[in-house]
Amino acid sequence: MTATSEPDDSFHVFDTTLRDGAQREGINLTVADKLAIARHLDDFGVGFIEGGWPGANPRDTEFFARAQQEIEFRHAQLVAFGATRRAGTTAAEDPQVRALLASGAQVITLVAKSHDRHVELALRTTLDENLEMVRDTVAFLKAEGRRVFVDCEHFFDGYRANPEYAKSVVRAAAQAGADVVVLCDTNGGMLPAQIQAVVSTVLADTGARLGIHAQDDTGCAVANTLAAVDAGATHVQCTANGYGERVGNSNLFPVVAALELKYGKKVLPEGRLREMTRISHAIAEVVNLTPSTHQPYVGVSAFAHKAGLHASAIKVDPDLYQHIDPERVGNTMRMLVSDMAGRASIELKGKELGIDLGDDRELVGRVVERVKERELKGYTYEAADASFELLLRAEVEGRQLKYFEVESWRAIVEDRPDGTHANEATVKLWAENERIVATAEGNGPVNALDRALRVALERIYPQLAKLELVDYKVRILEGKHGTHSTTRVLISTSDGAGEWSTLGVGDNVIAASWQALEDAYTYGLLRAGVEPAA
Repeated sequence: MTATSEPDDSFHVFDTTLRDGAQREGINLTVADKLAIARHLDDFGVGFIEGGWPGANPRDTEFFARAQQEIEFRHAQLVAFGATRRAGTTAAEDPQVRALLASGAQVITLVAKSHDRHVELALRTTLDENLEMVRDTVAFLKAEGRRVFVDCEHFFDGYRANPEYAKSVVRAAAQAGADVVVLCDTNGGMLPAQIQAVVSTVLADTGARLGIHAQDDTGCAVANTLAAVDAGATHVQCTANGYGERVGNSNLFPVVAALELKYGKKVLPEGRLREMTRISHAIAEVVNLTPSTHQPYVGVSAFAHKAGLHASAIKVDPDLYQHIDPERVGNTMRMLVSDMAGRASIELKGKELGIDLGDDRELVGRVVERVKERELKGYTYEAADASFELLLRAEVEGRQLKYFEVESWRAIVEDRPDGTHANEATVKLWAENERIVATAEGNGPVNALDRALRVALERIYPQLAKLELVDYKVRILEGKHGTHSTTRVLISTSDGAGEWSTLGVGDNVIAASWQALEDAYTYGLLRAGVEPAA
């Protein structure tokens, strides 16, 4: 269904995640995936969502049919993508042009050749016939009541080879009624100054309304998009998280953030910019790719501070080391605790975790020294906030937080004659003044230990039934010692309402894993509001 509110037409934010972004290696979207992403993009407030090429494959055809029925678009208009008619026929007779109309989309993007060599070698037609293909297809679709955008493929390379012909394609599209003519850096080889110069010239020479579509092969797609805006482009094509063929496309989120926060352009509905981090991560989940931690604006490290010097300044005024308030894009400032930490880092981290350290300089100093001492042994608390909070609470309260006391544990791996393995673990511990011995099997020694610990504790602490190990990472430290190297394990655990990370360090992977598991269960009980043992 079409958008329920008419968007501001003076500037377009056009998303092509479902078409161009889906060409990224490792992404294979189902129709259900595409519908989910379309809902997220509409929720974000983009003006146009390019859904794919109806008629080119059954999946895209089905997507358009279902999107019209299943999605009540509040902000976006659905766009169908296709090509200009074939040489030697008419737009009215071309089956793929008819499929664009059959999709029901009220906005259509046509890809057109604007590089003379591509016309002659790929289309195998004449330069004049190519111009007529553009004119005929645009005019036909406009006469059918559709809004038409024309993507001039390989425009910048074509402009370098034959600038007059490239501009003639722009003129042909505009004169036939195209609402926007989009200049595409299809090979992604341009730089910002080049983009700005070409867009400025083409705008002056053709008078067409121009858009920009930039690939990221030089790492400049976002900069190239903004350079085109500086030159007068009023339509930007991007993909969520920069997904796309080869190294990707211009990333929707930093482009929109720059337009809103740096250029002062209102390109989203009121309040939607604050949803940006959530939307970025939600789409990453749908495509089954881990969100980039260092992505501008929306990455979990985008506003993370590690150096003690930075923390001291941030304690006085966060703006001293942040270019924007992270809440404006739905993100948060994070303090990282490491051997670079100073007093200010610890104080700010304590505040972030809800632990008031007051003005106790001696306590803060002890925590700083404790962190540095443990980092020398291989511990790192940057990605293990839960383990750091347990350490911090132990220093504040003068004792370790304990729900159970471990007497011993062991894990056995049995190699059987048929080539299979049996993994068994036994845990002996004390909880609520009761000695408990529990044994369990698992699909590996760590899994067996996890199960044995659950068997031992769930009767006393039923809250543990909700806990689920969701990620497990192992890193070998001091690799020069070979198999005698120190091992660091990072475990992420969820209770269904949130996630936390714990770590362990040991001379083998099982010992390190046990430490991380102990912290994970302890922190889970703390989150559940269970009072620790006296």
